[in-house]
Amino acid sequence: MNLEFSGEMWFWKGPAPWHFITVPEQECGELEATSALVAHGWGMIPVTAQIEGTGWKTSLFPKDRAGEGVVRNAEGLEVGDIVTVRLAVDV
Repeated sequence: MNLEFSGEMWFWKGPAPWHFITVPEQECGELEATSALVAHGWGMIPVTAQIEGTGWKTSLFPKDRAGEGVVRNAEGLEVGDIVTVRLAVDV
């Protein structure tokens, strides 16, 4: 499964601060349908993500269970920027 979407990058300053882009509702439905096949841990879905020219392996976590500094720096991104994300879920 491959998804592409755009969204505003936001900062969560919690005890371990991270930058995020929220997956839009429609794509969440597609991910939920696939999650039974690939999810592990706390419902985490392993993905390969790409923003502009930078790709990396990461995981998606459900919002109710709770970026990459290298990617932000490589692509010159700041909080509030609108970015396009590509995700590949190995099914």
